Amino acid sequence: MKTQQNSTCRKKEYQKISFDLKLSIIDQIINGQISVNYASKKYQISRSSITYWMKKLSNFKHKSITMSKNNELKKLRERIEELEFIKDFQQDIIADFENITGEELAKKYLPEALAKEIEKKKQSLLKQNGSINASE
Repeated sequence: MKTQQNSTCRKKEYQKISFDLKLSIIDQIINGQISVNYASKKYQISRSSITYWMKKLSNFKHKSITMSKNNELKKLRERIEELEFIKDFQQDIIADFENITGEELAKKYLPEALAKEIEKKKQSLLKQNGSINASE
């Protein structure tokens, strides 16, 4: 008798996909550059694997983007505070200089909005100096 050969299905050998490649594929799919079917054929990966990655890694990517945006916002807020401090300091110096010399340089050389702010600073400095002189 003939022995019947078992035609066993060979188990498909899977290739290890790097994390960066997974993120790249998901990014392309989410941005509409390629479809899941096209990605499956192009990279020889099953559609179910790709959809699984999308469920798992799209949240990861979203979190990392959100974290980087929050970090950027924090840095920008710190920079704004620093620049506002510098601006206030410079305005105080200009206001003091104008009070000492009696010249109105801010109106001549600065934009109107800044000149008005410096004028307010001068008024507040005069009030402070007036209250200090009155108490002495």
